[in-house]
Amino acid sequence: MTVTHAQGDTVVPVNPTRVLTFDIASLTTLDALDVDVLGLPKANLPGELAKFASDDYLNIGTLFEPDYEAVNAAAPDLIIVAGRSAAVYPELSKIAPTIDLSNEAVDFTASVIAGTESLGEIFEKQTEVATLVDTLNESITEVTELAADAGDALIVMTNAGEMTAFGAGSRFGYLHDTLGIVPAVADVEAATHGEAISFEFLLETDPEWMFVVDRDSATASGTGNAAEVLDNELVAQTAAAQNDHIVYLNPVSWYIVNGGLVNLQAMTDEVAAALTA
Repeated sequence: MTVTHAQGDTVVPVNPTRVLTFDIASLTTLDALDVDVLGLPKANLPGELAKFASDDYLNIGTLFEPDYEAVNAAAPDLIIVAGRSAAVYPELSKIAPTIDLSNEAVDFTASVIAGTESLGEIFEKQTEVATLVDTLNESITEVTELAADAGDALIVMTNAGEMTAFGAGSRFGYLHDTLGIVPAVADVEAATHGEAISFEFLLETDPEWMFVVDRDSATASGTGNAAEVLDNELVAQTAAAQNDHIVYLNPVSWYIVNGGLVNLQAMTDEVAAALTA
């Protein structure tokens, strides 16, 4: 069968059995569909994905630097790349049929669904994928209805004691673009000049909600301290703090995986839980 993906059209076998994935989002989706993978980049896997660090799976390098010797030795019949690993597509495609399931920033949710449907066709899991898509769409509708009365929000990522704001169209823009939560700042890039934000910025913006991604706890160091970073007199004066509307999002879902249909469901459910708490 021929699969159309981010870097072209590729002929792939139906129900391949020696699958290597350099895309963590696809890994979580395949796992939910009961499709086994042969190998993946096992370095720095977060705790939630620890089962994939076992000897049951081959280690094929990192997201950015494949171990080409290991990839060749695995004799794969399908390789999946996306996002962080998309740049190595040309080399990997010389080894085996390779597809790039990178998500489009402009229409993130639709591209995630399209990529999942491609996996469903490859592994003959169309019925299971259709059920997952229907469930996600229902959940999105529920959250957008909640968002209509929720007030505005600012997405904040903490990293090594610093803070960065994100808005619509950003890597975390799913919150605004799909779930319909009004951004507290219309153009974050223009407002912050792409730099770390200050506590004064948070107070001036005064969002009704803050959705926080703790990058430190998402990485292998596991030393995240977002709550400590935001434990500040100026932050305490914001509407978000005073109304107990500072939400610490699952950093693995939002930062590490940041895609994949099953993961989007978890992200959507997390926001729904916050808005109904």
